[in-house]
Amino acid sequence: MSIRKSPLITPRSTSMVGATALSAALLAATAIPSHADEALADLVETVSPSVVTVIASLDAKPMPANGQEFDFEGQPFGEFFKRFGMPEGFGNPQHGPSQGLGSGFVLDEAGYIITNNHVVDNASKVTVRLNDDRSYEAEVIGTDPLTDIALLKIEADEPLQAVPLGDSNEIRVGEDVVAIGNPFGLSSTVTTGIVSAKGRNISDGPYAEFIQTDAAINKGNSGGPLFNMEGEVVGINSAIYSPSGGSVGLGFAVTSNIVEHIAADLRDDGQVSRGWLGVSIQNVSPELAAAMGLEGTTGALVSDVVSGSPAEGVLEQGDVIVAFDGDKVDSSSELPVLVGTTAIGTDSKVTVLRNGQEKVLNVTIGKHQSETASAGQPAEDALAGKSLGVTVAPLSETARTEIGVPETVEGVVVTSLQPDSPAAKAGLRRGDVIVKFGNQDVQSPQALKAALEAQSTDPALMLINRGGNQIFVAVEIA
Repeated sequence: MSIRKSPLITPRSTSMVGATALSAALLAATAIPSHADEALADLVETVSPSVVTVIASLDAKPMPANGQEFDFEGQPFGEFFKRFGMPEGFGNPQHGPSQGLGSGFVLDEAGYIITNNHVVDNASKVTVRLNDDRSYEAEVIGTDPLTDIALLKIEADEPLQAVPLGDSNEIRVGEDVVAIGNPFGLSSTVTTGIVSAKGRNISDGPYAEFIQTDAAINKGNSGGPLFNMEGEVVGINSAIYSPSGGSVGLGFAVTSNIVEHIAADLRDDGQVSRGWLGVSIQNVSPELAAAMGLEGTTGALVSDVVSGSPAEGVLEQGDVIVAFDGDKVDSSSELPVLVGTTAIGTDSKVTVLRNGQEKVLNVTIGKHQSETASAGQPAEDALAGKSLGVTVAPLSETARTEIGVPETVEGVVVTSLQPDSPAAKAGLRRGDVIVKFGNQDVQSPQALKAALEAQSTDPALMLINRGGNQIFVAVEIA
């Protein structure tokens, strides 16, 4: 009797052979070529002498009466320190003299060093330790808390090896990057990863934008360089996002283009001079776009123009800035960076959408002016406005003072809101001043009611003043 091969066996055997061959081919294809390993090793060997350790010494501080270890409120990047912890060694400054460890890199052979502001902030003495263990006391030339950048200077025995700054605008998502620093005090630690995202805005300040990377970054990496594969610095490692305080692949580096601008300013006179346009801006939400008849939600919506600013007489409330000096503006967070890094006195071109028409306007950039505004509680002489679900009151001088609204602002103050009302859903708050409803000025509760009755489009566009800042909101009134 002859034995026939089962058709169920033969294909299986063939499949196993094919799978084995396929696996071998995949392993061969995915294996990193030795020349790639050598290229990375060569890069690290070349740039490592330019990466330094920054040691910040803090004097002893008395234990606060409430027993809290550190007051994060009002501190640059304070929210990040709450979540991720301070740089290594900064944990309990009140118990006695302490040292904080961070990283940095040599910007210039003359001894200029770049690091993070939060690494050297409030330090009584700063020491820079080079890759070959030589140490020098550093002078803090200047700091910029709004971008978390500090420029140091040391007097070395010989010219230092500097690393070049690359163009962070040219780096692409998915590109390989290398981080070198001193995580947990372990000097010259190298980690690799990719660019996960660009243009991140993670701080309260409007002037810093970040590269997001999955290269491992931990405490002590702060101030260290993020390199591209050409050996150029494309960012300064500044923060991580992590529930545990350790790296989970969410690291953030201030872009090298911002570093270049800030470092040059600090080197010049120890201070940062930012360009100023003089407008309050906000994002264009889908609701605002619908209320304004816009096709998209890109751009920065001008909610107010500061009196006496470069923008006065050029830009108008309701303009949507879509480009600045040829650079596209997709959101409101992008404009301050573009304007802030523009030299004072520069004649710039601002492209706006105004009443559905695109216009290119000329404006001369001024020097940035800091403004503060306070918020409080309004008075309670009210009149109901049923269509919005709010109670409003005339803007008395007492209310104006309490909520921090300038004398030039006219409107009615919101004293209460009904839960789930159109105004509440639009984001209005108690203490907001309604300045305009639709195209009509609102200088009294009666004027608001008249504007509501005359409003024909839904959603309606409303201009409010919140603590001195003008904001557009879109509110459903149907």
